Amino acid sequence: MPMQSYAIALGSNRRGRHGSPREEVRAALRAIGGVIAASPIIDTPPIGPSIRRFANMVAIIESTLSPPELMRRLKAIERAYGRRRGRRWGARVIDLDIILWSGGCWVDRAVTLPHPQFRGRAFVLDPLAAIARDWRDPVTGLRVGQLRHRLRG
Repeated sequence: MPMQSYAIALGSNRRGRHGSPREEVRAALRAIGGVIAASPIIDTPPIGPSIRRFANMVAIIESTLSPPELMRRLKAIERAYGRRRGRRWGARVIDLDIILWSGGCWVDRAVTLPHPQFRGRAFVLDPLAAIARDWRDPVTGLRVGQLRHRLRG
């Protein structure tokens, strides 16, 4: 596959082998590689039952991997960092998600792009807008900055 761009969301709200949640996010960013832009890390309240605040950021990477291949790579990084599947929205050492892909839409058993919930998540749209404000959502045709504005009202 030719070189593709991806927006990857990174989040952590539990200490791991690299240290604090912020340090876990920074270490995961290095492990992903191919980074061409990275947002600042922001602290956000949890969604659901978790009580710990999250460290969140978004990175734009370039890769020759297809969306399913990249998803497998991200899940392998999560496992290597100690991520275990458990309760939805629970505490986690690292969470890595593909949000957008320069190829537009992709749907199969392994991955759905764009990420189905990204339009309603300030912890994704705020950092994404900091580095890719003009990237368009292939479903709505709206730019990331417009989606963020709509969410923030």
